[in-house]
Amino acid sequence: MKARLISLFLALVSLHNTAPAATPGEVDIGGTLREATLQGLSGPSQKLSHFKGTPLLINVWASWCGPCRQEMPSLERLTHRKGAQPLVVIGISTDDYPDKARGFLRQAKTTFPHFIDQRLLLENMLGADRLPLTLLVDAKGRVLMKFYGAKEWDSPEALALIDKTFR
Repeated sequence: MKARLISLFLALVSLHNTAPAATPGEVDIGGTLREATLQGLSGPSQKLSHFKGTPLLINVWASWCGPCRQEMPSLERLTHRKGAQPLVVIGISTDDYPDKARGFLRQAKTTFPHFIDQRLLLENMLGADRLPLTLLVDAKGRVLMKFYGAKEWDSPEALALIDKTFR
């Protein structure tokens, strides 16, 4: 019964995530992310290619976004999950003002790396026409799935989805 529920959940999620490209330069599901410089928010700036070689969960958020604020604790808990296959979690803020984004991060007490996208480059490439947006990206930089809206990323269903996606 549990396996059927997980299969149904995965089928519904896949139907929800088959939208056509909606932002300029968007990399759709199945496409490979282009190189970009990630402007440091909670640490140093990095090239997106720095993260190649390991699965990646990219969460696009803003400090003013209620659902983004709601899901951030589950993303933090996900980063501390034991015994799972390697997964790097990064956050991309779309805030116009870095101080507001940093204030939220201090309040949320996140430990995973966050970057800021004030020029809309990543927002457009990732397809963030609404927030929050979370992408699952394979070790080669290929977009496997996109999720709009807040999720509990450390729930049993989300963990099963993540494990199955990166298996």
